Amino acid sequence: MTTGKSVYRLFPPPFEDVALHGLYLNLNLHRLGHAGKPFVYANFLTSLDGRIALEDASGQTYLPKSLTTPDDFRLFLELEAQADCLITHGGYLRSLQEQRLGNILQIGLEERSRDLAAWRVAQGLKPQPDIVVASASLDFPMPASIREHGQRCLIATGKNAYPSQVSYWESQGYEVLFTGDGAMADGGALVDRLDALGYRSIYLIAGPHMLDTMVRNGRLCRLFQTITHQLLGGEGFRTLVPGPALGPHGHLKMRSLYYDPTAPLDTGQWFAQFENLS
Repeated sequence: MTTGKSVYRLFPPPFEDVALHGLYLNLNLHRLGHAGKPFVYANFLTSLDGRIALEDASGQTYLPKSLTTPDDFRLFLELEAQADCLITHGGYLRSLQEQRLGNILQIGLEERSRDLAAWRVAQGLKPQPDIVVASASLDFPMPASIREHGQRCLIATGKNAYPSQVSYWESQGYEVLFTGDGAMADGGALVDRLDALGYRSIYLIAGPHMLDTMVRNGRLCRLFQTITHQLLGGEGFRTLVPGPALGPHGHLKMRSLYYDPTAPLDTGQWFAQFENLS
């Protein structure tokens, strides 16, 4: 799929129009990791007031439709196309089963992303990225699409996970990785295990808790953030990192900034990229 749409590069100089398609694909993130230091990157969509999701009256979180745009999703897919594996979480799989969120575990299944599937093959990557499900409870449904598309699927949890749940998933043929001393998976330990398994480009789509632990453990290499020019408000909401103050661990350096003045609803959005220098 091709398009003539362009966005404005604000940083680094010079200011100029650049094509939206290929904006992130041209970064070749899959070549930046190596043994001992995989390239770990995350992508989030936020409002100007820092919301990534809101809560409804029942306490269920949801992504407001006004926050999403086709252009942001295109760039999300360009990042996915460069990954050896995706780290997701049990909450997403539950939402997927309940049809509250769409399936983003495979790429190239729709016309708009056929070119990205072809790009993966041309780069020598597997047709689909492998999947890592991070979960403390181990209580989630496993989408049939993962096995249907031949994706290896690992389950990451803490050492205090329920033994019965661990046994269940192992009986289903899934490898369980113990990567934390408590109930939850620890970002640093998880990256070490994935590194030992040969993964070099790791894409976090697992939500704020996984981002938090990756940042605190100094394992996040790059943060991509789409910032839509709207104030969402709302008393119940989710933001990028849920834990205590990060201090210097949270200091990131801007690597690029692009401006799309047309979406959503002609208000505009920024596509920002930040690098962890630690």
